[in-house]
Formats: sequence, structure tokens, C-alpha cells
Amino acid sequence: MTQLLLPAIVLLGSSVQWLTGMGFALVTVPALVLLLGPADGVVLANCASGAICAVGLGTGRRHIRLTAMVPLCVAAACTVPAGTWLTRRLPESVLLLVMGGLVTAAVVLVMRGARIPALRGRRGAVAAGAAGGFMNAAAGVGGPPVSLYALNAGWTVREFVPNAMFYGVIVNAFSVASNGMPHLTGTQWASVVTAMLVGGLIGRALAGRLPEERARLLVLSLALAGGITAMTKGLWGL
Repeated sequence: MTQLLLPAIVLLGSSVQWLTGMGFALVTVPALVLLLGPADGVVLANCASGAICAVGLGTGRRHIRLTAMVPLCVAAACTVPAGTWLTRRLPESVLLLVMGGLVTAAVVLVMRGARIPALRGRRGAVAAGAAGGFMNAAAGVGGPPVSLYALNAGWTVREFVPNAMFYGVIVNAFSVASNGMPHLTGTQWASVVTAMLVGGLIGRALAGRLPEERARLLVLSLALAGGITAMTKGLWGL
């Protein structure tokens, strides 16, 4: 069952990432955690998301705002170890509850377009980066705080996507270095890489055909369903 579900989850996440410019971790983390366990599920999402961001960054490097990205990334690097520490200390059922709760809360805030004065300027960048680094290492989802920062900073989608990808490369590299590599077989790695490539082709083929708002709503709805499922399983195991 794992051999079938693993590439299917990665393919879906890769498709929506290339379709909307966001969403791989939000869509895949709850499912990967339920399938592989919290530790391997999170770090696999870190590896795959970082690789996708690195590939996607090639065409958007000129739009990177280093004045915002430097404090974001430095703050994230400082809090990644705390996220790793948390995942190694808590029982699996509690981890599922925490991860599901973080994903659910992040999705709700992004869907509501929360306006938070504290997430503006350099201090806002530091706060968003710190929250994102911790969440990325602990739950595999470091993007929502950056999305909220961009929303409160008034960035356009065109500005947000390359900067989010730059942040994704950095924070996922730190998270993998802190958490280690996932324990997958050679066959599983091959299926994951193949699914990422096929998902990328599907997402790019669909880009422009599906309205941006509908695609974004699809990503957030899938993430919300996954977060609630992980929370439910965590509660059931307590």
C-alpha cells in the first residue's frame, strides 16, 4: 500500500506546487505523516519541497527581495533546531496532534487573509521567519508565516512566488540538515523522484487553464482536510 500511496501523494503535491506556486508541503505533509510516521513524513516533505523550490527558482531570481529574505532566512535558521527538538521528544500521537493543529491553524489564517500589524517591516520578517523555521522543522510546513508576511507587506503574486521559493530552498536545507534524511528504500526514492517530475509536468500543463483563485482554494481545502485528519488520528491515539 505504501508503494502505491507514496508516489500518488508526491505527484499530487508536485502538481499543485507547479500549478499555483505554493502548496506542496501543505497538501502532502498530513498524508505523508500518516503514511510514513511524523519523522520520515516531515523530512521527506522538506527534501521534496526544497528540490522543487530550487528548480522553480531558476526563472525568478531577479525578483528576490534580499532586504526581506535575509532576516527571514536568518530567523528561520535559528528556530529550526527547536522544531527538530520538539519532534524528537513528543510521542507520535501528540506529534500528529501538533502537526495537524499547526497545518489547520496556518490554513485558516491564510484563507482568512489575516492582517497582522506585527508582520510588517524588518521585525515582521524576523517574526515570520522564526515561526516558519520552527514549523518547517517540526511539521514540514514553513510557508504560511511567509505567506502572511507577504500579504501584510502588500506583495503581488508575481513578487511572492520567487521569494517564497528562495525561502523554501534555504529553510528546507536547514531542516534536512537538522532532521536528517528520511529512511526510504531505493525503490521508494525512485518512485518519489518520478512522481515529482510527472507532477511538475501535469502542473505546468494545467497552469493557466484553472483560475488562480480556484486553484488556491483547492490547495487550501486539501491541506485543511489533511490537517484535520492528522489531528483526529492524534486525538484517537492519546
